[in-house]
Amino acid sequence: MSEENLPAAVPEPSAPKPDRLARLSLTQLILVVLAVVFVWQWLDANHRINQLQQLVAQRLAEVEGAGKASQTLIAQNQELTRELGGKLSVLESRFAETAAQRATLEALYQDLAGSREQTLLADVEQVLLIAEQQLQLSGNVKAALIALQNAASRLQRAQRAGAADLRQRIERDIERLRALPEVDVPGLNRQLDRLIALAEQLPLAQEMRPAPNLPDAAAPSASGNSWQRFWRELWLDLRQLIRIENTRQAEMPLLSPSQSFFLRENLKLVLLSARLSLLSRDEAGFRRELATVQGWLARYFDAKANETRSAQRLLEKLAAANLAVALPDLGPTLEAARTYRAAQERAAR
Repeated sequence: MSEENLPAAVPEPSAPKPDRLARLSLTQLILVVLAVVFVWQWLDANHRINQLQQLVAQRLAEVEGAGKASQTLIAQNQELTRELGGKLSVLESRFAETAAQRATLEALYQDLAGSREQTLLADVEQVLLIAEQQLQLSGNVKAALIALQNAASRLQRAQRAGAADLRQRIERDIERLRALPEVDVPGLNRQLDRLIALAEQLPLAQEMRPAPNLPDAAAPSASGNSWQRFWRELWLDLRQLIRIENTRQAEMPLLSPSQSFFLRENLKLVLLSARLSLLSRDEAGFRRELATVQGWLARYFDAKANETRSAQRLLEKLAAANLAVALPDLGPTLEAARTYRAAQERAAR
């Protein structure tokens, strides 16, 4: 064969450059790392979602238990209302007895119109009876003190020794009433009214929103080469994946809108029950209801809110009040007045 018919020589392929192979291997490594990170994030997010579902189911069970407890509390409050209705009927019967006694005394006044001293003693006896009823039924020390002072001023006009002895008894009872510690029932009642008004404004603990944990830089800096920017972005992403919490804290109760409504209504009912205990001078019941309100505020409401702090301060003031006051017995003085009036009637006959 001639040289003209020979095929042209094929040029040998050039060997790949080392820099190109290094860049290709680095890119593949980065892609593999990113893929591993994304898969790990997906698995972690799926695991957290499962845990959250279990936690929500547990909280729903606890909320149902709280709803049953609220129904039990409502039933107890209804029973307490019925008991208070019975006490009110007793007070009405005593008031009717007092009205009957007043009618009897008025008839007695007409029979004794001819004797000023006997009329005066009847007036004093009626005033002492009113003072004793004020102490026994409502614990109204001020009304009883005014009644005793009125009786003492009436006896100043009597000139007999028996009237002077009765007046000394009344003055001793006046001193005993003045020495009693004063219970500001109207002021405590106003504080309870403020708490009832605050019940609608108290924010729930589940409505709190924690402040976002922002990284040091809102956006990665444009300075540095591509490797520095890549590691900076990777570091910021890793910081957002980690969160530190205090696991020893009590879990926050989750309430539905209807349960939040019944929680506030039950809070008002407990405060109204505390008011009834205050008016009836039931210190144990009053403090028990205040302790219930304090426990609910600490468990269900935001302790850092201004409204909750105001409610806590009012509860502390109410808890510091002393309702247990040993009232003196005016029975001996009333009996002495009746004995002296009977002796004057026998002497007039």
